[in-house]
Amino acid sequence: MNAREPGLREQRKARVRRSIQDHALALFVERGFDGTTVADVARAAEVSSVTVFRHFPTKEDLVFSGEFDPVLAQRAAARPAAEGPMRRIAGALVESMQEATEAQRRMLLTRTRLGNVTPALRARNLHNHYLIQRAFVSALRSEGAGPEEEFRLTVAAGACLAAAGAALVHWAEEYGLSDPVELVGRALAIVTAGADSADSVDGVQA
Repeated sequence: MNAREPGLREQRKARVRRSIQDHALALFVERGFDGTTVADVARAAEVSSVTVFRHFPTKEDLVFSGEFDPVLAQRAAARPAAEGPMRRIAGALVESMQEATEAQRRMLLTRTRLGNVTPALRARNLHNHYLIQRAFVSALRSEGAGPEEEFRLTVAAGACLAAAGAALVHWAEEYGLSDPVELVGRALAIVTAGADSADSVDGVQA
């Protein structure tokens, strides 16, 4: 019985966390990010404000908590080295969009729409992009990498993330009516055209 308790406890925590974030996003869409307080979120989720902060240390975390930086970096590192860094990163981003569930895409759409109209969230999104960029660089750089390799990887990751971000903003502005996978693929095809030494990347139009 003791061996099972941690698992059950973690499941309960995950359910509470999911409930808090779902209620928060619904309120942010309805009232706006700035027009909603943490106390409002707590009341809607039927928990205390202390519980909200225990799961989400800042108000911005209610929107952007739960990013998949390590997974994205691992995907890029797992792709063939012959593709070159830019196409490995692009391929990882497209794969991630292809495999996202409908619920994950709805949450991404909500996050993007909120970020488009909320300065505090735009700033947080830029910070998240920086963290993901560094994760890609760390995953792809060779042992003992010098400044030039570090620079090239940073540029490659930054270009791919900017392209994917532009595609998602366009998707949100169209109220999610277009296909996000196709949009992200098209955007990444633009920045990866002629990049590195590979001819193509699965899922990215060349």
